[in-house]
Amino acid sequence: MTPTPAAATGATVPARSSTATTVPNDFNTFLKMLTVQMQNQDPLNPIDSSDYAVQLATFSGVEQQVKTNEILNGLSGQLALSGLSEMAGWVGRQARAAMPAWFDGVPVTISPKPLAAADRVELVVRDAKGGEVARSEIPVSSEPIEWAGVGEDGGPLPGGFYSFEVVSYAGGQPVLTEPAEIYARVTEVRTENGQPVLVMEGGGVVAADKVTALRAAG
Repeated sequence: MTPTPAAATGATVPARSSTATTVPNDFNTFLKMLTVQMQNQDPLNPIDSSDYAVQLATFSGVEQQVKTNEILNGLSGQLALSGLSEMAGWVGRQARAAMPAWFDGVPVTISPKPLAAADRVELVVRDAKGGEVARSEIPVSSEPIEWAGVGEDGGPLPGGFYSFEVVSYAGGQPVLTEPAEIYARVTEVRTENGQPVLVMEGGGVVAADKVTALRAAG
């Protein structure tokens, strides 16, 4: 199995809304219509000037709101680009997060967080389809461990994505099951739906705010 290639790096700034383009044109049309209305009103029964003021103020308010939204969209795009620039240094380093790991024969570093009061802890390994492929007892500790990619039969597992769960037991009963965090190398930083995400080795994607640690690649 080969890793899914990551998409090309790119940051997009939100496109200008078509509303922002049409409002000025509509506003000019509105003024022309208002002028014609004033020119053709009944001189014996003229329209109250306050009605004109209300119409003009209402349309002007809409125009100002559209312009404000356009400015906010521009600022949002600039902030997204700024965030990407700050995280550019993450590329090539190893980030830690609760995410599937790409295994290609190289051991995966797992950072378990078992229940401190547990009397026994197990590491459960699942393949990309969610099927359990290995289960082993690990120390009741948050110290990182290395997973060598070995299955239940002791043989090496094929390359692919694997996820990890830490099951804490007390009195012989499972009391807590949590996804384990793993370290993986960052290959790309990009935005998706306006939020920064990291593309990991193998093509996996994780939100930048889910990363709990960063270290130099080993």
